[in-house]
Amino acid sequence: MPQTPDAGLTGAQLKQALREGGELAILDLRENGAYAKRHLLYAVSAPLWRLELIIAALVPRRSTRIVLIDGDGRLLSAGRDKLARLGYTEITFLEGGTDRWEADGHEVFSGTNVPGKAFGEVLEHQLHTPWIDAGELQQRIARGDDLVVVDSRTSEEFDDFSIPGAYSLPGAELVYRIGEVAPSPNTLVVVNCAGRTRSIVGAQTLINAKIPNQVVSLKNGTMDWLKSGATLNQGVAQSAPSPAGERLQAAQDRAAEVAHRAGVRALSDAELATFTAERDNRTLYLFDVRSREEYLAGHLRDWRWAPGGQLVQASDEYAATRGARIVLADWDGVRARTTAAWLAQIGGFDVFTWAPGQTGELETGPERRTVLQPNPAPRWLAADRVAQALATGAAEIFDIDNSLAYRKAHMQGARFSHPEQLAQWVDKSNKELVVLTSSDGVLAGAVAAELTRLSAGKVAALLGGTTAWKAAGLPLTQGREGVLSGDDDVWYGPYVFDSEQERNRRFDEYLDWELGLVEQLQRDGTFAGNLTGSIAAA
Repeated sequence: MPQTPDAGLTGAQLKQALREGGELAILDLRENGAYAKRHLLYAVSAPLWRLELIIAALVPRRSTRIVLIDGDGRLLSAGRDKLARLGYTEITFLEGGTDRWEADGHEVFSGTNVPGKAFGEVLEHQLHTPWIDAGELQQRIARGDDLVVVDSRTSEEFDDFSIPGAYSLPGAELVYRIGEVAPSPNTLVVVNCAGRTRSIVGAQTLINAKIPNQVVSLKNGTMDWLKSGATLNQGVAQSAPSPAGERLQAAQDRAAEVAHRAGVRALSDAELATFTAERDNRTLYLFDVRSREEYLAGHLRDWRWAPGGQLVQASDEYAATRGARIVLADWDGVRARTTAAWLAQIGGFDVFTWAPGQTGELETGPERRTVLQPNPAPRWLAADRVAQALATGAAEIFDIDNSLAYRKAHMQGARFSHPEQLAQWVDKSNKELVVLTSSDGVLAGAVAAELTRLSAGKVAALLGGTTAWKAAGLPLTQGREGVLSGDDDVWYGPYVFDSEQERNRRFDEYLDWELGLVEQLQRDGTFAGNLTGSIAAA
């Protein structure tokens, strides 16, 4: 029988806790792929074997009330033990896990970033956000109509594929930069993404901001574009410049009105200082919502990078504590306000903006990454040592990071297992040494240290991970051979399938799933969204 802690919450008690408000983090301990198949609406993916790497960002306050969830109770004791060793003090669990929750008649969701994606469907359902389908858009482009396509995904996603001629304007950049690509009020603006959510939210963002143009979303995004037989560009960068002068002022005025309608308040320097001083008693998330390039060039210490469009769709990947304070900042007065307006309407957080001064101490480079250490450091081996051990047959190696990345490129001779199933393969190994690798070695080190604590003495980690192996000129290969743990580690989205027939079938399944979210929310009864700020604009 699964081993669980002594006593936890029933499903009814957890629903009541959500309705009462207050700070609460619901953490699902399964690997992300298993989580994506069935989970609670407000459960955040926080895999047990990856907690050291992600928990400080997801749940920064150690006395936050945490509710642990898994499938059937098997991971709960280990999860509570690890969080306690990491310094967390208020830990309970859902009795019987997701299995009991579903058996008791509560709603179970599939997919990823469900609160944000469901919110997009609620928007379209209630506000009737206008759209255009792929066929009509293609006809208008062929006629040479006055239109512009703007892609609201991240710049990295845009680089993977994009509609020919489209501009990359990730979510928070839409109001900020739209005047640079559609200076004429007669230009039709078409907002696109890979599926539905960011098309809908992006179009409604511009509508709420009351730009003078007609605005529509591309129905079903590039999924329907591809299904219609059209092609996409790859690796084509086309972004819009930053606004200045009258266009910047217009964007600032529109953003200010949007934030005001949504009830978002700007903090003074003194109020932010008070929030910071209170962060041991009230969770505080600080997010810089500018572009990656701007963040890398200079950002405030302790402010994490969260591009605005992603923060709206995927807030569960950035902030796990419901009821927390979130403060957003930029230097232009547009992107933080438009992002905050949506977060306030999605619900579940107290959302504010803050305007940094034009001078001050900034850090450059990527966001600081906090990795907690519940165990002594693992045994590290450099790439040349690992290569020698593999060549002599003294070792075997397991890639434990991401099965999708493993398929594209992995160390020659490696097999893949996600961390949750790894112990069984280590126990079966007849080698003197088992070496773990991940993309940069950080996850491999954390898992190796935990396995060593659990008496797996022959485990080591590859220093620098697969990146160091590649840099040393050592052999890589690709393909699915050697995947031991199926697809439970990561969500396999429809775009990863190579067969056009299979891909289109997955597109249809995904779109049906998104369209069904509104009905699921109604059955669940815990959705906290409020469209007051948007309805006033409609």
